[in-house]
Amino acid sequence: MHSSWNHGSTYKLKLGLFLLLSSALLMSGCKDTPSPHSAAAPAAAAPVTDASQPVSFWVATDTHYLAKSLEDGGQAFQSYVRSGDGKMLPYSDELTEALVYEAGQKKPDFLILSGDLTNNGEAASHKELTAKLHRMEAAGTRVYVVPGNHDINNPWARSFGGDKQLVAPHINAEDFLRLYEDFGYNEALARDTDSLSYVVKAAPGLWLLMIDSAQYAHNEEYNFPQTDGRLLPSTLTWINENVKLAAKEHASIITVMHHNLLSHTSMAVSGFKLNNSQQTLKAFRQEGLNLVLSGHIHMQDIRRDPEGTADPAAPVYDIATSAMAVNPHQYGSMTFDPRSRTVTYNTAAVDVEGWARVSGKSDPNLLNFKRYAEETFAVNSYEKAMSRLQDSPFTEAEKQSMAETMSSLNLKYFAGTAADSLDEIRAMPGFKLWERMEGGFMSGYIRSMTEHSGQSNVSLKMVLTTQ
Repeated sequence: MHSSWNHGSTYKLKLGLFLLLSSALLMSGCKDTPSPHSAAAPAAAAPVTDASQPVSFWVATDTHYLAKSLEDGGQAFQSYVRSGDGKMLPYSDELTEALVYEAGQKKPDFLILSGDLTNNGEAASHKELTAKLHRMEAAGTRVYVVPGNHDINNPWARSFGGDKQLVAPHINAEDFLRLYEDFGYNEALARDTDSLSYVVKAAPGLWLLMIDSAQYAHNEEYNFPQTDGRLLPSTLTWINENVKLAAKEHASIITVMHHNLLSHTSMAVSGFKLNNSQQTLKAFRQEGLNLVLSGHIHMQDIRRDPEGTADPAAPVYDIATSAMAVNPHQYGSMTFDPRSRTVTYNTAAVDVEGWARVSGKSDPNLLNFKRYAEETFAVNSYEKAMSRLQDSPFTEAEKQSMAETMSSLNLKYFAGTAADSLDEIRAMPGFKLWERMEGGFMSGYIRSMTEHSGQSNVSLKMVLTTQ
């Protein structure tokens, strides 16, 4: 992303992290949408189901959907993809179609989409995506969404034709509410007056607090999208009111938002975690909210606070599901047991190959998608590392070795499986060369990727608090 429109000063400072971390920090902002403080529609009851049986559901994030009508595969689009942060934009439509197909086959009760639904908030992308979500609901899987920092008032919305990027229409908060009204808002028990947050009964004994953590009010004024997130004081008060309502029904709550509650990297970078994360964490602890589903950082990571297992304080978990738009193109497959209040989480890759076969596709990249996606992401990581090492004192052979290490580690890091291969990675000649570097972004990034919290980043079993 090297054209003039995406070089705000904040973006420049963080570019290296965006490209290598595939972070979702490229867009955000906040335009308040008036909405009822209580019921947004006649109070929606939980879906009719056996209240004693576990329910299955999925969470996906950072789909970054780009409408096919906005790109012609030409020079401008290819350049944009190559210089980007690893998103599989050329197959954005196919990835989403595969998710819709897989939901139709596996029949999860509902799907949570936790923001950055579109590439850069293009109106056409939102319209095409909602059409697909309507098909998913028609097949029996309900959908609940919240916006991310890419989705609303985004002045970087673009289409691609030949060798040119062209300004594309984007949507505002009112448009978002209208387009996505059937995906949570119309069945909300209550909606926040100062954000696009809402609460919904997703299953017997289970409520979802769907929180709008993005800031998009000043995007058009600044001419670039704000990437950091926060919860407004009024939204925290609104959350407290709804926790009290849930307590009357002895329901458990899962909180969903785009930005992270906890730190998912040891690097000193801003914009991923909520600006007021400590205040929010304190409020969540007081209210018994002990599970957050987030995204934004694009990598797969599960954190708990406090980290120490010996601490008697009840832990709060933040599961950052990796971006569906980025290899390995996965989502979180979850269950909730209303009898024990137990929640399970396991990652699962979207079966693009299975969808491609059933759909009669002949594109070899789709029929061998897992290998193609891995190779594409590995090459992207290698090239980014080589670019960063260009002016370093290492020999060309050493740079290549270091870039190979970065490529191998990035593949595992974004999948959440780096801990399984740490000995192998640390034994690579290139890793030892990275260790020789003192200071700088790249060496710190490598070290952060090889830290291990002692728990799995791809699976979790925990018990929700009963309100």
